[in-house]
Amino acid sequence: MIKNILPAVLLGLTAIASTALPAAPVHAEDQKPEQIHVRGSIVNYSGSALKVKTREGETVDVTLADGWKLASVANAAVTDIKPGDFVGIASLPSAGGGDGALEVLIFPPAMKGAGEGSYGWDLKPNSSMTNATVADAVKGVDGRTVTVSYHGKEKKIAIPAGTPVVTIAPATNDDLVPGAVVFIPAEKAASGPLAHQVLVGKNGVVPPM
Repeated sequence: MIKNILPAVLLGLTAIASTALPAAPVHAEDQKPEQIHVRGSIVNYSGSALKVKTREGETVDVTLADGWKLASVANAAVTDIKPGDFVGIASLPSAGGGDGALEVLIFPPAMKGAGEGSYGWDLKPNSSMTNATVADAVKGVDGRTVTVSYHGKEKKIAIPAGTPVVTIAPATNDDLVPGAVVFIPAEKAASGPLAHQVLVGKNGVVPPM
């Protein structure tokens, strides 16, 4: 199951990352669909569609593309973050300088390099997402600070105590029950969001990204 999940999630994260890269002149036929993120709770699942009540309170119908893939997230710990790990960290600028993490996703080894870079993110206003390799992880009084590297650059991010830390885990369609929390990287289409992959929360763990 996990072998089927990883390529799909990799594709989705890479597509998300590409939206933050500087735009180069392209022909109209070469333009990729606009990427959007749907965060919310499942209202119902019908096999080819998900009805989701978003965190903004709107109810949207998400069309599931042919061959769509499903994954979940499992709890991890900040102490699991080790040099050489590839992580995705959503963060906000800190008042004292640097960035403070909002959540951390520890990628499985097979997904190392997915969406590498640092770019704007919509978890909260002014937040960013950094997909990068951990250079070092130092324990401090109030949590942990990691130095991550991407494309020859480095960034230090503080991870306060209590920050959600997760990793990718398997899921089945039986997990798509009303009330389950989802994170869906989707394409903006005329008929509504079109999804090739879905991350669903289960066992009390929700996708924090």
